[in-house]
Amino acid sequence: MPRSPLPTLPTPLPTVEVAGDARRGVPHVVLGRPGEATDDEVTVALGPGGDALDQEWITSCGATGKAGETHAAPGRTPRWLLGVGDGGPKQWRTAGAALARAVNGRAKSDSDAGRTAARSVQVRFEDGADAEEIAAFVLGVTLGGYGYTVTSEQALPTLRTVRLIVAEDRIAEVTAIVANAVGMAEATAFTRDLANTPSNVKDPAWLASTAARVADGVPGLRATVRDENWLSDNGFGGVLAVGGGSSRPPRLIELSWRPRGATGPHLVFVGKGITFDTGGISIKPADGMHLMRTDMAGGAAVISALIAIARLRLPVRVTGLVPCAENHVSGSAYRPGDVVRHYGGQTTEVTNTDAEGRMVLADAIEYARARLKPDHLVDVATLTGAMKVSLGVRTAGLFATDDALAERVAEAGGRVGEAWWRMPLLEEVADAVHSDIADVRQMPKGPGGIAAASFLRAFVGETSWAHLDIAGPARAEKAYDEVVPGASGFGARTLVELAASFA
Repeated sequence: MPRSPLPTLPTPLPTVEVAGDARRGVPHVVLGRPGEATDDEVTVALGPGGDALDQEWITSCGATGKAGETHAAPGRTPRWLLGVGDGGPKQWRTAGAALARAVNGRAKSDSDAGRTAARSVQVRFEDGADAEEIAAFVLGVTLGGYGYTVTSEQALPTLRTVRLIVAEDRIAEVTAIVANAVGMAEATAFTRDLANTPSNVKDPAWLASTAARVADGVPGLRATVRDENWLSDNGFGGVLAVGGGSSRPPRLIELSWRPRGATGPHLVFVGKGITFDTGGISIKPADGMHLMRTDMAGGAAVISALIAIARLRLPVRVTGLVPCAENHVSGSAYRPGDVVRHYGGQTTEVTNTDAEGRMVLADAIEYARARLKPDHLVDVATLTGAMKVSLGVRTAGLFATDDALAERVAEAGGRVGEAWWRMPLLEEVADAVHSDIADVRQMPKGPGGIAAASFLRAFVGETSWAHLDIAGPARAEKAYDEVVPGASGFGARTLVELAASFA
């Protein structure tokens, strides 16, 4: 049987249904919370739904109700006990993701044993479950079982359907909550898809054409792809310099969402689209270079966010720009010491060809300011390893010239489970951006993340601007919450929620 060289993109996620009644023959999930410790034993207080499980079995399996703890009761159609902790969106997200992984593991085990694998579950929510809890659970259960593999083997059986049981008078309300949460999950998953795709497939042309193909299937979303000739004719010197060392030329993706009756400001999102980064002449160490297939995670987040915004029909005007290039080593690669002229005329003294992300972003930011005239401009990039040192790998850096915009970004991230920490734009670092032989220096002295942000600030002018450095949380080495190893999809949900906050 012939197999596709790549997984189906976008990756199909479990379907989430909302109903007022349970379905026969489908495994139930009982939600448990921590109970009181008595005589050195921890009991589980049954939570939403109030379904009863055999207390002796609960005790024997050592259930505590901790968020993400899963136990399957014996039987051909197992009943699951799922710990949801003491509440809070993060715990519900963790619980949903753990359930997806547990069901997938059970399905694989059943399949290996020659048994029919259960690929659906149903979860009863109590009347008091609020929108945040339900949305967080849906995010977790749809994303927690995500996987991306290029293999000759048959796909393993995985969770296909999650049926949420709620009171009849809440079906419409919960259906709307689920639709929004699924939209967020799809944006995250597609960001993962794009970032995980190996770079022998994912060159700038592939990324641009894939984005355009998916966007063309969304009513009202317009996709425009510009090639290297257009970039040359229009003076995108930064993109052309970075892409000049590769045999696979650069592209610029522009996605435009202009709904009728749009209210509020015009938002422009700019995402770094480096489809592979060798470092160029300032070449990277071999260790870890294979991870540079995800160096376009910021661009993937912008592409996925625009698609989600259009699918959710948010009544706000949003444009996405993704400058795409492959940073390679060859006789035509740009060099340290070069002076590059960007779109709009400003020049940069190159000091390290591995600081390529800021070069392509500078062109796109200037283009956005001159041609699109945004009210707010937000760029997203896996820009500096320094941010991983500063904030670790689960929190992203946030820089901004506008306090209100910074607060809005951080709050949007908080609502969708993505953590941001505001970093300063230091004047002493800004002074170091000036070059002796050009307008600006590519890598000014100072803390790496702040220096990169200060370089970009030189292209922003008076526009309300936020810079999101996602180098840390864009990739994961192990599973946590709804995140799985590989590309995390970080940033896409924040952009969608940010746009929704202006709608």
